[in-house]
Amino acid sequence: MNKIAKRVVSATLVSLGVAAALMNYWASGIVVIVLSVLGLQEYFKMVEKKGVQIYKWFGTVIGIAIPVSTLFKFELTKNWELLFIVIALVALIVLQFARRQNHGSVIDIAVTMFGILYITWFFSFIIKIMILPQGMGLLAALLLMTKMGDIGAYVVGSKFGKTPLIPRISPNKTVEGAFGGLFFSVCGALLSWKFLNFSLLHLVLLGAFIGLIGQLGDLSESLFKRDCEVKDSSGLFPGMGGVLDIIDSLLFTAPVFYIYMVVKIL
Repeated sequence: MNKIAKRVVSATLVSLGVAAALMNYWASGIVVIVLSVLGLQEYFKMVEKKGVQIYKWFGTVIGIAIPVSTLFKFELTKNWELLFIVIALVALIVLQFARRQNHGSVIDIAVTMFGILYITWFFSFIIKIMILPQGMGLLAALLLMTKMGDIGAYVVGSKFGKTPLIPRISPNKTVEGAFGGLFFSVCGALLSWKFLNFSLLHLVLLGAFIGLIGQLGDLSESLFKRDCEVKDSSGLFPGMGGVLDIIDSLLFTAPVFYIYMVVKIL
């Protein structure tokens, strides 16, 4: 099978799995937790190639605890997440005391903490969206806008892309693909009108905004992969790459969309 065929098969299977999960709150939550852990492991594996000593087991435990506590709506105190992050940072510093050398301690702690925040905390906002009124519909809208943007950027870029976007970060991404992604994100917003119940202009502007944020998320992961000198975060999904390659845009759009909806509700 060529790359495009593999990508189509993988995308179809992933889409069917996501569609099935959207039918149930707990199933969706479990999918988020599993993807968070797998994505975090891919991140750890990438940065270890740069010689960074990751606190892998600690990071994994915290990475599981964040979405699980969100799924079960557990809050020890008000602003529990901030307290949780502070505790995690302090614990990482204490763990550093047990090491035999001080060299690279700041980098090791910072890189581990960044992975926890960037992947598991950002991705846990999907569960926060599910908890909102009509949350499953809102999640469906987010997925349509974000992933249609990904599809549009890939299809238009592959077919018509000629002008490099930021070749230093991602040589295959083009300006034409970026505009195609924005157009498809707007189409995803229009298809979500039943879930969002916004005016036509509101849907167009929201779709363009989410599409732009999603592309920033995609470029950010490309930047990290470029720094770690890897092409894909893993080979879990043939033709598509790893978990991070699939959720990279959602890592940015989920928190932004959640904040937008909360502000609008208030």
